[in-house]
Amino acid sequence: MGFFNKAKRIKYLGFNDVWFMLVGIVLLSFVADFIISRGSFSRLPFLEATINWSVSLLFSTVNWLVMRTILIALRKKYPSLRNNKKRIPLFFLSIVITVLCVDYIGNIALGYIFDQSYNHPLRSRIVLPVILISTMTMAIYEALYYYIRLKESIREEEQAKRAIVQAQLDTLRNQAQPHFFFNTLNTLRDIIDQNTREEAKEFVNRLSEVYRFILESGNANLIALREELKFAEAYIHIQKERFGDNLTVDWKVSKNDRDWLIIPMSLQLLLENAVKHNVISKGKPLHVEVTIENGHLVVRNRIQPKTTQLPTTKLGLKNIERRYTLISDKQVVITTDNGHFKVKLPLLTIADQKHSYADTHH
Repeated sequence: MGFFNKAKRIKYLGFNDVWFMLVGIVLLSFVADFIISRGSFSRLPFLEATINWSVSLLFSTVNWLVMRTILIALRKKYPSLRNNKKRIPLFFLSIVITVLCVDYIGNIALGYIFDQSYNHPLRSRIVLPVILISTMTMAIYEALYYYIRLKESIREEEQAKRAIVQAQLDTLRNQAQPHFFFNTLNTLRDIIDQNTREEAKEFVNRLSEVYRFILESGNANLIALREELKFAEAYIHIQKERFGDNLTVDWKVSKNDRDWLIIPMSLQLLLENAVKHNVISKGKPLHVEVTIENGHLVVRNRIQPKTTQLPTTKLGLKNIERRYTLISDKQVVITTDNGHFKVKLPLLTIADQKHSYADTHH
């Protein structure tokens, strides 16, 4: 591994250690000088103290670089955290051997340079603290490496969760669109049977506008309520081509409430269910209320069950519930009371999103 190759340093050490190494070597040299010479600068002339400290600096530099090289080599050989039982004992052994070898070879070299022996009897008392300090220093490398790997592991796990959630949302969203297509085809069939060709053409034109909205909404998992209302109003306009004044929707949503976020096609699916599963005629007109109550978009209609039900994919309500469950902790509330069917859709903000969903698009 090249010393100046930043990418490789980060790969095997977990971070760019240049400044950590430079500062660490200097600090280690002063500590070693204090152990060996009891602080050269505090008791010796400046020149002699500088020479003594320079020796400690040289030893510290060699020790650090050798141990760092061994650390990288061991991480290349044992990259998995499962191999710690092998790698850490080997690394500790290498630290001991490195300090002993550098001390021995260095003192022989210094003996030749200064023509005196540096292998005095107290040498063992000096080497042991150096081994301890070197071990502690290299332990910082290990701690930083574990911390960074832990952060990466958490981030990868979160990314995997987001990917799973996004895949589930994509699947559910892609179910909702064919579900809408399936039901609009049934409506078109009824219009062709009951109305003129021109009315059928008008229905198809309106339908194309609705599908343009679906395409433009793209892969969004959340949209502004105002956009969903536009889509729902367009859908009701299409249905009124078929039912006329027998179908009415009371839109009680203020402008201030239209900045909330909502699941795309959720309101439209509820209106579609109401139209599909209830009798709509002059004798039994269907009236649907769309209101805001306590942070929920509420869709309410009287239950007027048909004697003969159209084919159904049974995806509407389950689809909405599942998408809300994936995105937030707020739940869809479905109730039947006094002959009325009511669904409450939570209105969301970005802060309401689950952490595992927070980075998915909307």
